[in-house]
Amino acid sequence: MSNSRLAVVTGSAQGIGAGIARELANDGFQVVVVDLNGDGAKKVADEIGGWSYPLDVSDPEAVAAFASALKDKYGRVDVLVNNAAIVPFTPWPDVTFEAWRKVMSVNVDGLFLMCRALGDMMAAADYGRIINIASNTFVAGTPNCAHYVATKGAVIGFTRALATELGPQNVTVNAVAPGLTETEGVLDGPHKEGFDYVLAAQAIKRRAYPSDIAPAVAFLASEKGGWVTGQTLVVDGGHTRN
Repeated sequence: MSNSRLAVVTGSAQGIGAGIARELANDGFQVVVVDLNGDGAKKVADEIGGWSYPLDVSDPEAVAAFASALKDKYGRVDVLVNNAAIVPFTPWPDVTFEAWRKVMSVNVDGLFLMCRALGDMMAAADYGRIINIASNTFVAGTPNCAHYVATKGAVIGFTRALATELGPQNVTVNAVAPGLTETEGVLDGPHKEGFDYVLAAQAIKRRAYPSDIAPAVAFLASEKGGWVTGQTLVVDGGHTRN
């Protein structure tokens, strides 16, 4: 498929983000692989023929520098997928304000900074697709990650508001909310212990993989998704049912 569109995917050195980057590349997008892990980003970018950029999305100056570099290199951005996030596992009594602010800084501040910088470019071009990665934990109220759940609620609320703000400039803004997904990060942490519970609750009785999440993002990034905005699409095999 031939596609002249340019997509930026944050947090795409591994896991769901890498799966999204690969899916969009397969659909013909030029993909910019953005991640704090610069080496991992370069590896994915080399695999899909994209461009990599090491970035801390919570750093305002770094985001401004990235937006400037992106504009100099490509002159535009058509799709922004805000996937970068910290996913902690902390019992509520142990959640400190420092931990709260750290998660907020990436998951919410980083989302704002990327939308502010790249959304403005889209609005000026009178075209764009923004897809924010939320989580079904917001629907389920999942235990041991209250600060994370709070950030994903903010993602959904901001998605709705930004869709209103950017709609007149033909920029759609949507969210995709995955369930527990088998990724490198999940398998390396305590979240992996949740698969048995999740599988019992899901309508579809198998684990999710990044390749299950990416097509939903690709649809919202495509021309076929052009009449969908302000929505949250839960992609969790029927773990939650709305």
